[in-house]
Amino acid sequence: MPGSRSPAVADDLGMPGPGVCPIRLVTLCTGNAARSVMAGVMLRPGPVTIVTAGTHVVEGQPMSRRTRDALASVGLQADGHRSHQLTDGDVEGADLILAMAGEHVSYIRRRYPAAASRTASIKRLCRDLPAGPPSLAERIASLDLAALPVEPWEDVADPAGGEDQIYRTGVG
Repeated sequence: MPGSRSPAVADDLGMPGPGVCPIRLVTLCTGNAARSVMAGVMLRPGPVTIVTAGTHVVEGQPMSRRTRDALASVGLQADGHRSHQLTDGDVEGADLILAMAGEHVSYIRRRYPAAASRTASIKRLCRDLPAGPPSLAERIASLDLAALPVEPWEDVADPAGGEDQIYRTGVG
């Protein structure tokens, strides 16, 4: 089934097994209309609770047609999505905040310094997260994320305002 995560991938992420509390993950971008929505959908299904959010959101807006079409092009959907401004509760409840760009990591560091150690760009996490079996929390802690500089290579390009192909690249 498209969008399904194989057990091997779930194991690599250190996802808890059946009957264990799921990991609470926030995917974060600017407007919560494209990047964080696509990342959140691609990380489902699995033993993870996902909140998609943005740092500067017009609350309650649907995702763009281009985001919806890009997801559909790989057999995924985010029916009923409405844009959501990141809240204190989202941050406090998150085991991991997965930022789509360095500016989002910086936003968390400024607004929620206590969450800096569990906030990473998706590119940094993909590059630097050690393989299991230690728990995801232990592997994230080993990265010392709060002490790392935010670097330009960490950004996922924002497709906002781009053509359909730019959005499809984000899910392909």
